[in-house]
Amino acid sequence: MKPNDEMYTVLAYPRGRLLMVDGGRMGVRKHTVHGLVEFDVTRAREIIRQHKAQTGETLSFAAFFLACLGQAIDSNKHMHAYRNWKRQLILFDEVDVNTLFEVDVEGEKTIRPHILRAVNKKTFGALHQEIRSFQQEHQRSQESKFIDWFVRLPALARRLFLWILFQNPLLIKEYYGTVLVTSVGMFGAGSGWGLPVPNHTLQLTLGGIARKPGVVEDRIAVREYLSVTVSIDHDIVDGAPAARFTQRLKDLIESGYGLCE
Repeated sequence: MKPNDEMYTVLAYPRGRLLMVDGGRMGVRKHTVHGLVEFDVTRAREIIRQHKAQTGETLSFAAFFLACLGQAIDSNKHMHAYRNWKRQLILFDEVDVNTLFEVDVEGEKTIRPHILRAVNKKTFGALHQEIRSFQQEHQRSQESKFIDWFVRLPALARRLFLWILFQNPLLIKEYYGTVLVTSVGMFGAGSGWGLPVPNHTLQLTLGGIARKPGVVEDRIAVREYLSVTVSIDHDIVDGAPAARFTQRLKDLIESGYGLCE
C-alpha cells in the first residue's frame, strides 16, 4: 500500500478560475429562464466547407453566429438591456458580445474572453478577421491584461468591484460586454445543451452539432442541428419578446446570413 503522500497529486488552483468562482456567486442570484432550442445549420456549414475546398481558408463559424446574433438583437434592444441603481432600464444601441476562445498560453490550452464591439454594425468578414487576430495575439488584448490584474486582487476586493460594476450598465458594457456567448460544443461532438449560471441579461450557450432527420420542403432529409441554450434575466425580459428574438435568430442562422455576401 502506498503512503498517504503518494495517493494523490496536489496542483495549484489556476488563478484564472477565480473569474468563474466570482461570476458563479453573482449569477445564482438572478432569476434566469433557459430555453433549449435547435437551429438548422446545414446551409451555413455547407457554405463554409465549400469555401475551404475552394480557397483553403476556414471561415469562422463563431463569426457567422455573432453576425446573426447582432442583427437579431438589433431588432429588439430590450434583449440586452440592464437596470441601473435608479431602477431605470438602459438600452444600448451597440451590441458588445463577450465570448470565449481556446488559446495557447505558455504551451497550454486555456480559455480567454474577448469582447467584440458593435457586432450589429459589422459584417461577417469583419468579425471573422477580428476573431482570427485575437486568437493569434490574445496576450496583447485589453481583456487579457485586465484579467491578469483582476485575479490578483483579494476575493473581497474582486467581489466589491463586481457588485459596483453591476449597478452601472455603462461599466457592464465596458468591462463585461452586453451579451455573453459561450460554447461547450467545441469540446465534443453530437447534440447536447449546457445550462449556465449567467450574469448577463442575455447569454447564449452553444452546444454540439448533430446530424438527424429533418423536414425540408415537405421532404425528410439528413440535416445538421446546432443545440443552443438561450438564457435570459426574467427581471428584464418577458417570454414573448424572448420567443420573437429566438425566432429571428433562427431565421438568420438557417438562411446563412452574411456568408453569401
